[in-house]
Amino acid sequence: MTQHDTAKTAELLVRARASRRALTGFPGEIPPTVDEAYTIQDEVIALTDDTVVGWKVGLIAPALRERAGAERLVGPVFATNLWPAQPGVVMPLPAIVGGTSCVEAEIVMTVGVDVPAGTAVQTLDDARQLLGGVHVAVELAGSPVPQINGLGPMAVAADLGNNAGLVLGPQVPEWRSGAWEQLEASTWIAGELVGRADATSIAGGALEAFRFALATVSGRGLDIPAGTHIATGAVTGIHDVVPGQHARIRFGEIFQVDLDVVEA
Repeated sequence: MTQHDTAKTAELLVRARASRRALTGFPGEIPPTVDEAYTIQDEVIALTDDTVVGWKVGLIAPALRERAGAERLVGPVFATNLWPAQPGVVMPLPAIVGGTSCVEAEIVMTVGVDVPAGTAVQTLDDARQLLGGVHVAVELAGSPVPQINGLGPMAVAADLGNNAGLVLGPQVPEWRSGAWEQLEASTWIAGELVGRADATSIAGGALEAFRFALATVSGRGLDIPAGTHIATGAVTGIHDVVPGQHARIRFGEIFQVDLDVVEA
């Protein structure tokens, strides 16, 4: 892709998100690799008048990893789209009609110290030293591009990793013990149980997803401030939702949130 094509695609993605209007498809040529998709993502971040306060990690299907050049991908979470969970309050999830909207139960790992650009995070021990807390959360995976997940990981990576928001729940008690790995998550959509699993369902483990995000973002020349939240992957799966539906996500006895999907 030329620099002009990259800039035009990024502009169209930003404009669609800002206007809450769905596109008819991916706006332009889909990048051939995830690294090239990050060039568009960087442009989208630069054009968005907001601060990056977190990153989401998505797993790439094994059959697509060689072509993508990676086994996972990352996308930014903006400050405007970080929503602290409010106990007992039904929270609205703003979905773009005609675009892509999904809910995902998440284990979120918070960065404990500043990680300067270029920092090597090569091992799980490296990542563990940078961990400052573990939260439970819900990601709103969303895009103005309809059925973006079916277009492949390069389209997803280009459009912010298909992130539209993060409902941040409480910190897991005694998180340093690793007991959060056995914390069961359950997801209901429209009153139907659609997924139940614990954090061991995250391929490779949540800590590896955390390490991957730190290494990837730092390797792109970006600083990662202390307090940055890393959503490590869908625990119970990726569940499509549309405006008018109700979702409930529960993590054991420590967190339950009810969500009304509304038109953005």
